[in-house]
Amino acid sequence: MAETDSKSTVLNGGSEENEPGEDQHKEGDACGSTEEQTQSSSQNAPKEVADTSGDKPMADVDGETEEKREGEDDEDTDSMDGSGLYSFTEDGERESEGGRRERSTDKDSGKRAARKRNRPGGGTHHSSSSDEEDDDEDEEEEQKNDDDDDDDEAMEAWLGAELCDLRRPVWRAVPSLRSREIGRDSQQFVRRVCGARGLVQRLELQGRLERHTGCVNTLHFNPSGTRLASGSDDLRVVIWDWAIRRAELEFDSGHKSNVFQAKFLPHSGDSTLAMCARDGQIRVAELSATQRCKNTKRVAQHKGAAHKLALEPDSPCSFLSAGEDAVVFGIDLRLDRPANKIVVVKEGDKKVGLYTIFVNPAKTHHFAVGGRDQYVRIYDQRKINENDNNGVLKKFCPSHLVSSESKTNITCLVYSHDGTELLASYNDEDIYLFDSNHSDGADYHRRYKGHRNNATVKGVNFYGPCSEFVVSGSDCGHIYLWDKHSACIVQFMEGDRGGVVNCLEPHPHLPGMATSGLDHDIKLWAPTAENPTGLKGLKEVMKKNKRERDEDSMRHGDQYDTQLLWFLMRHMRNRRPARSTLVTGHDATYYPISTESIRSPTHTSGSQDMKKRSSG
Repeated sequence: MAETDSKSTVLNGGSEENEPGEDQHKEGDACGSTEEQTQSSSQNAPKEVADTSGDKPMADVDGETEEKREGEDDEDTDSMDGSGLYSFTEDGERESEGGRRERSTDKDSGKRAARKRNRPGGGTHHSSSSDEEDDDEDEEEEQKNDDDDDDDEAMEAWLGAELCDLRRPVWRAVPSLRSREIGRDSQQFVRRVCGARGLVQRLELQGRLERHTGCVNTLHFNPSGTRLASGSDDLRVVIWDWAIRRAELEFDSGHKSNVFQAKFLPHSGDSTLAMCARDGQIRVAELSATQRCKNTKRVAQHKGAAHKLALEPDSPCSFLSAGEDAVVFGIDLRLDRPANKIVVVKEGDKKVGLYTIFVNPAKTHHFAVGGRDQYVRIYDQRKINENDNNGVLKKFCPSHLVSSESKTNITCLVYSHDGTELLASYNDEDIYLFDSNHSDGADYHRRYKGHRNNATVKGVNFYGPCSEFVVSGSDCGHIYLWDKHSACIVQFMEGDRGGVVNCLEPHPHLPGMATSGLDHDIKLWAPTAENPTGLKGLKEVMKKNKRERDEDSMRHGDQYDTQLLWFLMRHMRNRRPARSTLVTGHDATYYPISTESIRSPTHTSGSQDMKKRSSG
């Protein structure tokens, strides 16, 4: 990692279409090589460092030579990736730092002279006192400009750190199509297409599914990918035929508060749907082949909100649930009493409320949880002994967060397709990739940044059949896709008018995904754009997210919690529920998951008070 940090400071792998005079088959490396950066710096030493905003490609000194080499090989010219580069050229800035400072000094001197010329009298009849005052003003303005420049440089250095070079594309469009036509590797065609960077860079909005009247908190494709289940703050679950954008089935979930997750159980013929919600209930819906819901029944009850369910890949009747009461339930629908308490998650003697849980797809007896502290915990269901290390098999945490005083939480974690990697999203922090086979206490392997995870319990996911990419929503309303190996952003899309994207569900077999957030609709994305993304405006949005994150971290935690609690309760009081016994409304999604001062009982009591008022 240290070697890659010193070599590359490239932000992302965006691309643009080539100009008409350029070779259309040119294949750009979105992070560039060290040799190219060195040549670029040495050849352009007298010049200023190129503008590195997200709207312009970085110069490629060896572009012509590379084009000639690629033109000689037919198989190398059919990639759908673009050629533009969007980067923070930190090395180039470092090499020309002295020259830039000299130019900055000259420019400031020129500005001061111009200001003096523009003053009354052209600056020739001023008294000595007024000259001193003007000099003081100039010095203050110069100091302010220097501070702004330092802040910008520090921001760019932070955003450009811990990135690696983007790998050259593996999938080539034309050779792959030719091979499929003659029957060579035809079975692998779809898998390779779904993991192709060129298609990820062409993702765009295809349409919306509109039926819910509240925020959509959960999305889940059935194993075959033909149906999509969604759950909402309106307490209803909808089963969609997403291809024709039609609701096949809609039913009342039976929950009393926001539905947080609804999932098809595998190998059940899409007839069994497991659900969890803010009311702490774990419910199961039995669906019929005639597109109706037979019934829903409660199979477990947490003492706090239940945010996530974890399915066992090969089991149509068993799954896990995790709640803010720190309890993990194992649920087996074949039993008369389905729920079995597996473990109570603790750090020392203190319970740790849970927001997320996931089963290892390769080792189904392993599961990972995350919640109201900074640790990813992995358990083995076969040997949980709470008297021995609280039953934990191993724990992971970024080294800089182990002793951090900030109240950092894990809002979501997922295993990769083969269970070898574990991805965790931290609130008001970054996303971290861990090697699940490493020993207890191992540090993270990759870090993905640029988004903002603060306002809601935000999801994260892998994208691609072999987990080639990382995808996350953000408080800024955008969807980010990072290349997993390089941590470079390769796609950046506006995903939610309400300002927050929470849920991201890649299709299991096709290149595309569904997303949802504070808006009441579901958005469908597919790689149909004619040109790859230009990542326009990415740099500014990333800087804004980082700046807001730093400002919030400087505020007093308790005061910040109080403000959020007041905001929540004000909206709960002003909003009359649709039914006297239910508490609905997407405003309830905004609760400070990062705090220790606000707990589940706070929300519960608030809901109970509201129920009393509405019933009265």
